[in-house]
Amino acid sequence: MSQIQLWTLIFAIITFGIYIYIAYASRVSDTAGFYVAGGGIPAPANGAAIAADWMSAASFISLAGIVGLAYNGYAGGVFLMGWTGGYVLLALLLAPYLRKFGKFTLPDFVGDRYSETTRLVAVLAAIVVSFVYVAGQMAGVGLVFTRFLGVSTEIGVIIGMAIVFFYAVLGGMKGITWTQVAQYSVLIVAYLIPAVAVSSRVTGIPLPQIGFGAILEELNGLQADLGLAEYSGAFTQISMPNMVLITAALMFGTAGLPHVIVRFYTAKSVRAARYSALWAIFFIALLYTTAPSVASFTKLQIMKDLDGATLATVPDWFNQWADVGLITTAAGGPVADLGTSTFSYTDVMINNDIIVLASPEIGGLPAPIVGLVAAGALAAALSTASGLLLVISSAVANDVYYKKINPAATEQRQLMVGRIAMACAIIVAGYFGVNPPGFVAQVVALAFGLAAASFFPTLVLGIFWKRATATGAAAGMISGLVITFAYMVWTIPIYGGSEGLFGIPATGIGTIGMLINFAVTIVVSKMTPPPSEEMQELVEEIRYPGRTDLVKRHAGGEPIGH
Repeated sequence: MSQIQLWTLIFAIITFGIYIYIAYASRVSDTAGFYVAGGGIPAPANGAAIAADWMSAASFISLAGIVGLAYNGYAGGVFLMGWTGGYVLLALLLAPYLRKFGKFTLPDFVGDRYSETTRLVAVLAAIVVSFVYVAGQMAGVGLVFTRFLGVSTEIGVIIGMAIVFFYAVLGGMKGITWTQVAQYSVLIVAYLIPAVAVSSRVTGIPLPQIGFGAILEELNGLQADLGLAEYSGAFTQISMPNMVLITAALMFGTAGLPHVIVRFYTAKSVRAARYSALWAIFFIALLYTTAPSVASFTKLQIMKDLDGATLATVPDWFNQWADVGLITTAAGGPVADLGTSTFSYTDVMINNDIIVLASPEIGGLPAPIVGLVAAGALAAALSTASGLLLVISSAVANDVYYKKINPAATEQRQLMVGRIAMACAIIVAGYFGVNPPGFVAQVVALAFGLAAASFFPTLVLGIFWKRATATGAAAGMISGLVITFAYMVWTIPIYGGSEGLFGIPATGIGTIGMLINFAVTIVVSKMTPPPSEEMQELVEEIRYPGRTDLVKRHAGGEPIGH
């Protein structure tokens, strides 16, 4: 066992032990604790949990790879803008109002605001979005175990499934929340330490957010020498219209993700929900402002290491990642095909998902730092996976079983159904983790498009337009989801690989689906009878501070006419 594998194993055992202990200490026996942690999580802790829930394997493992490798630095910025901007929308347009509405799940809000039929559409949308998203997380878990512990992807995914199963099934949202606080601490430390170390060594500036500016000119020059677009060049790889579409899809998708929105139900109050969003933005910004520097420093070092290299002279990190198939020739073959001739950066294909995991090795940092980064990647993937699996579990147990099949079910029976649903979801997620439809961040970006096209218009109109009807909302959600999903399947290389319409990429079609959802919901709502006077009054009241009698009655379970 190598030094890197040893330290990875040590950090994995320590962190997994912490997560399991927290889950055991936070185990629950009622539905309120299982679904929303009893609604008693303080704002700073909730903000950290939201950040961990949010900063998935895509953010930790793949974001810097998108910025540095998949695109030039400028084009990759769409992911930074979209994924952070969405939290502003959440804080302003959705979080406090959904918290005041006082339900357990996103389909719960949709069902009570619109109708039971619309609830089922929302359940379907939540499950589709969550499964697409969780596929990226389990793929990330498999990637870390394959590279750093020398086990197969299948075994790595199974280990991740077992850990998530234990703490998610045992503790529900309460256990997941406090585990995510610990996971955020691990992942942010693991991300910042190598970034600070490399920035200090290369530029003498310990703040990587500032230090990477000193190397952009050199990086632009190297890219130009190789015939590549300037690293900081605008609109060289993504057109302006597509940058708008992708950024909007990620932004509105963020505001419509079920596993993110449900976190605001765990806040103590409407005020705490707003502060939770503020804390989350702060915690997320620590990583998101660092990612561009990690991308820049690592890509610069890669280009220098491979300039005029041969297989006999490449550094160890190159061989390590080539051995697990994540570095190939530009044509996709094994690096052995390069023979004894010299080659450069453009002669090889480096997987986007390795840039952060490999950055400590590329930067020459010691083995313990490499192991810590691996533990951080596992924390990021597992924290998001657990939140997504809870969305699937609660949608089945609360919104289908309890609300539609057996309204007389005891809390113990509801918990049992929820735990069985979560176990089944973990198995399906494991399959997708072994057979993902793309690299980690690409898979996750598709989930955002689906969320933007399905949930965001329904939630915004449900809160701010009292004339929105159940028929309109159901028609809008189905239209947006079906069109977006069909376009993605049509254009994703693993399925069809079509160029699509007007050059719109799969990651940007969610914006079009969202606009279709808005249009269909508004038109159909205008053509159908309005909601009841009582429901319209409730919609008015949830937008104002304080707990009115009507909102209190509704939050307590009293039915409101549609």
